[in-house]
Order: sequence, then structure tokens, then C-alpha cells
Amino acid sequence: MTSTLQLGESFVGDGVNAAHINTVLGHREGPAGTAWATALAGPSQGHVPFVAVLRPSLPVKPLTLFVTKAAPAGDEHGLLIWGPAQAGVAAGVADAVADGVIPREAADTHALIAAVWVNPAADDADTVYRNNREATRTALANGAAALPDLDEVLEARHAPHNPFYAPSTASA
Repeated sequence: MTSTLQLGESFVGDGVNAAHINTVLGHREGPAGTAWATALAGPSQGHVPFVAVLRPSLPVKPLTLFVTKAAPAGDEHGLLIWGPAQAGVAAGVADAVADGVIPREAADTHALIAAVWVNPAADDADTVYRNNREATRTALANGAAALPDLDEVLEARHAPHNPFYAPSTASA
């Protein structure tokens, strides 16, 4: 794992409280470390990356940069991002280490970026937390296993869909 850049993705849940996570995990001295530091030092309007913590002053390891995909749409949305979604990401990373998805020895040598979608219409803090925890752990496991399988990708190209769009059979 020392020189491998692991990219992961996971979508967990449904409706407005679903979680969509993308992860980039790699050695701090490689491209992941450069991207981590660059993102932390270069926030953009509405997207301020921050270190995910399990509780104040206790960052998760490997150090995880939480990057929101949706700018806070208001105070309630912001609280769901910084509260339950961030707690879920931190717990999901810790789960991945506890489960051996991320080796313990990588905790102090690797950097993790988690790009996180919290729907502006989300309305259930506990569901946002649970979905982000599971999506983070799953994205990291998918990255470690180099998923998805290419044959699955090639087969799915015939009927692509996602929670926001499915082509009509006439255009497929």
C-alpha cells in the first residue's frame, strides 16, 4: 500500500439523506499528500475543506480532509455537513482502520481526502450520520480492492442510471 494511490466510491441510502462519498488515499509524500495540502490551503467559495475529527481535538487517522461537494445552502444544511456527515466520515475511516481495510501502519504515513455529498434537502441527522459512515467505509474498501471490476463497468454501459437519472428505453 505504500506507493499505491487508492480511489474509492460509494453511494449509501436513498432519498434526501443518502450519502455519496469519493475517496483518495495515498502516501503523504506522494500525489495524495500534495492534493491534501493544496486543497486545505486553497478553499473556494462555499467549499472549505477541514480535517475530520472523532471529537474536538481528536482527528481521525489517517488524517482525513473532508471536502463538501455541495456548498451549504443554509444553516441547517451546514450543520448536517459539519455535524453528522463529518462525524460519519470520521467514524467510517476509523472503522476501515479497525477492520484492516487501511493498515494500522498507514495511519501516520498516509493522507485521505473524502469528497462528501450532503443533499441540501437532507432532514434526518442520524440517517445522514449512518449513511456517511457506511459510505466512507465502503468507498475505502472499494478503493483497497480496486473496485469496480472492469467487466462490470463494461456491462453496465448498456443501461447506465443513477438516483437522479435513468435514460428512457428509447434513448438507451
